[in-house]
Amino acid sequence: MKAKRIIHIGIYILLFNFIININAQHIVRARSEIPFPDIPGFITLKCDFHSHTVFSDGLVWPTIRIEEAWREGLDAIAISDHIEYLPHTNDMIIKHGRSYQLTTNLASSLGIIVIPAAEITRGEPPGHWNCLFVTNIDALVRKDYFEAVSNAFAQGAFIFWNHPGWKQPDWKSVWYKEQETVYKRGQLHGIEIVNGDTYDPISHKWCIDKKLTMVGNTDIHNPIMLDYAVTDGKHRPMTLVFATKRSSDGIREALFARRTAVWFENTLFGDAEYLEPLFQRSVQITTLNPDMKPKGRVLLHIKNTSPVTYELVLRKQLKEISVPKKLTLVAQKTVLLEVRNGTNSFSGAKEISIPYSVTNLKVAPDKPLETELKFTFNFVK
Repeated sequence: MKAKRIIHIGIYILLFNFIININAQHIVRARSEIPFPDIPGFITLKCDFHSHTVFSDGLVWPTIRIEEAWREGLDAIAISDHIEYLPHTNDMIIKHGRSYQLTTNLASSLGIIVIPAAEITRGEPPGHWNCLFVTNIDALVRKDYFEAVSNAFAQGAFIFWNHPGWKQPDWKSVWYKEQETVYKRGQLHGIEIVNGDTYDPISHKWCIDKKLTMVGNTDIHNPIMLDYAVTDGKHRPMTLVFATKRSSDGIREALFARRTAVWFENTLFGDAEYLEPLFQRSVQITTLNPDMKPKGRVLLHIKNTSPVTYELVLRKQLKEISVPKKLTLVAQKTVLLEVRNGTNSFSGAKEISIPYSVTNLKVAPDKPLETELKFTFNFVK
């Protein structure tokens, strides 16, 4: 009977691939780029470190995850199939790490970095833990949870806690004694502050207080198009990694160094150290006529090259000039900012800095990024 089931699943896969190939003749296989800028000293890589295939409880073949990642503009993806939860064992042979092995050729041809990973899947507590860059998943198959984590740590894995609040009422995350034990051992490196359609402010604060890396991922099980439609403007959540090089080793080094931000809906979460240059590199300010006359006005052209629509609120009104209290910098568009002369005491060229808060760039759960828009006027009498 088991042999027949294996034959059946093989037939289903062949039929699925046949249908995909037929449809591909009518569908343009195109990549949607995500235009986040690089920041000084680092390359900005778009990553999803939590996804599943039929080799655990996902609903797609591993290579589908790779093409989905390519189509949606990602640089890297980790297929983190469960170790303990394997609901498809009646229909196919499950081998830990096989999903990674099946993706390497396609990933190489598409330029996608695929990271070997596994999800340690236990009840609450301690919950689910992703282990990236593992070299021997079989060593993580242990009854004792602490032994499984220690074996991943011994392989040099980057270990993060998945969706801490998903089993709690109203997603009120709880820091268990098991987490404290692993944390004190230095074996907990990050926390998933965004999982699918949920942002967890408690976990975000833990990352700040405990110096852990922030990650945000899909935890995707369905075909990606069923949950996110790029053509409709709904992107998957992802982790932005600021790496010194575009490689698996570069990503690994950046994760351990905590150089990440999380993109969720129209919000970025991260340290000001990285959000500030990301914002500044996204914004280009020009003016066609920089002369500021007495009681005059100038229109600044502000181009936002990023995929995020920035929402700005003025922190302090200046004496020299008058500007709107709120400013929306629409993603990948140029907007106009009207600046009025607030004083007639200046003459000649002068740089002006407008203090704004970017309300959808969060350096803490309730704290927006504070930044400045700088430009130079020629004040004339």
